[in-house]
Amino acid sequence: MNVTLVILNYNTPDLVREAVASIYAHHLHQSKIETKVIVVDNGSADRSLHHIKEEFPFLEIIELEKNLGFAAGNNVALRLVKTEYVMLLNSDTQFTAATHLDKMLAYMESHPKVAVMTPRLNLSDGHLDWASHRGEPTPWASLTYFTKLEKALPFIPVFGQYHQTYKNLSHTHFIDACSGAAMLVRTSAINTVGLLDEQFFMYAEDLDWCKRFREAGYSIVYFPESVIIHHKYQSGLANKNNKVVKKTSAHFYDTMLQYYDKHYRNKYPSFFRSFIIKFINFKKGVV
Repeated sequence: MNVTLVILNYNTPDLVREAVASIYAHHLHQSKIETKVIVVDNGSADRSLHHIKEEFPFLEIIELEKNLGFAAGNNVALRLVKTEYVMLLNSDTQFTAATHLDKMLAYMESHPKVAVMTPRLNLSDGHLDWASHRGEPTPWASLTYFTKLEKALPFIPVFGQYHQTYKNLSHTHFIDACSGAAMLVRTSAINTVGLLDEQFFMYAEDLDWCKRFREAGYSIVYFPESVIIHHKYQSGLANKNNKVVKKTSAHFYDTMLQYYDKHYRNKYPSFFRSFIIKFINFKKGVV
């Protein structure tokens, strides 16, 4: 087996250093699996990744001239991958002694119809990052989430589909989708379905990819025997810069319409799309 780890960076050099250090300590230093680590710098203003390269000479760094977004930025590296597996990682993720990437790879080896695996992706406080344990965001699933029916009735499948909250988090099982923050993917499956869809600048590109894998006959697996920490909200929606917060929030809601248009627009009457647009404008504060 062999694997390439891809970390996407945008103005987070300190986080990248911590992520790479954790990968070295809890995988590279002890695993016999051939592993390549690529850091894609998505047009950061601070070109300080060269200092990280000096500390970790095994890194391959790709510098882009501008921020291409999550999908396009990762695709630059994905086009270069020659290994059997590739793992996408956010810069704010951290390997630990409980990560056991070798176990994930062994599972993939013995289950050839699994295209994507996610570890149990924990937030800094130890709770599950529910973005990594997703159901297909159908209009009904989305409605139950935004009306908080899922939160009120999480163990009833018809209401808990958005995050599949009714499933046993202690056991390995199939899910519809996971987060691109920590996503292990079979390269041959990528060759079948294609790269991340670059129309999604940020958000939903992972959901879309998982849907395409499922439609091609592959499975998505949640694997709690492996744990990765996600120090979420280090940028984006929790950024102290108000302009960054507004721009990130706008991307989040605009992506909902993009995803609907790609996968559901032809399945529902036109007035339903008008309702979605009104909802998105309401959430964005647009009158």
